[in-house]
Amino acid sequence: MIEPRTLKGFRDYLPEAMIPRERLIETARQVYRSFGFSPIDTPTLEYLEVLTGKGSDETDRQLYRFQDHGGRDVGMRFDLTVPLARFAAQHIGQLGLPFKRYHIATVWRGENTQRGR
Repeated sequence: MIEPRTLKGFRDYLPEAMIPRERLIETARQVYRSFGFSPIDTPTLEYLEVLTGKGSDETDRQLYRFQDHGGRDVGMRFDLTVPLARFAAQHIGQLGLPFKRYHIATVWRGENTQRGR
């Protein structure tokens, strides 16, 4: 028999946790928008070289990495900072200054989930 369980670095949210979480996120969005911030989103997967850069052992421990169907080395974002840097560099000509943005998204870390991370 298969044991139902989640992978390290992933979690389930039951309704009693998800409902207040969604309310909090919507309140944050309203506050950001009221101050002129615009939403952005980035892909869950990035090229591995983008995520690792000059990486460290800590980065390696946090990163879910694999090869996609095209044989490219990719990884799942483990924070939102690196994808933001790639986004800004890639779209610099299309972004107004000051670039006021907010980004609320899921990240995946290859470590046990902790409060506040």
